[in-house]
Amino acid sequence: MAIGGIVTAIVFGALIGVLGRLVMPGRRRMSIWLTVLVGVIAAIIGTWLGHAVFGWGRTFPFPVVLLQILLAAVGVFAVTALWSHRGV
Repeated sequence: MAIGGIVTAIVFGALIGVLGRLVMPGRRRMSIWLTVLVGVIAAIIGTWLGHAVFGWGRTFPFPVVLLQILLAAVGVFAVTALWSHRGV
């Protein structure tokens, strides 16, 4: 993967992570780097599921983006649930 692809993945992952945080109700205590990490992982898994499992084509259609946001929301919930008592 080229540098441009890595930067694009990080920017897109950050966007997916932020959207995942927005769809979750309530305040989430999570650092920005963790949000980006959850977003990147959700984007990778969502793209793979969309293409390999559901056969939604090789471009980024709307259902794949919705799946990525849903996975990011689940990831945000899981991270905040696991680390909610740390440092409180």
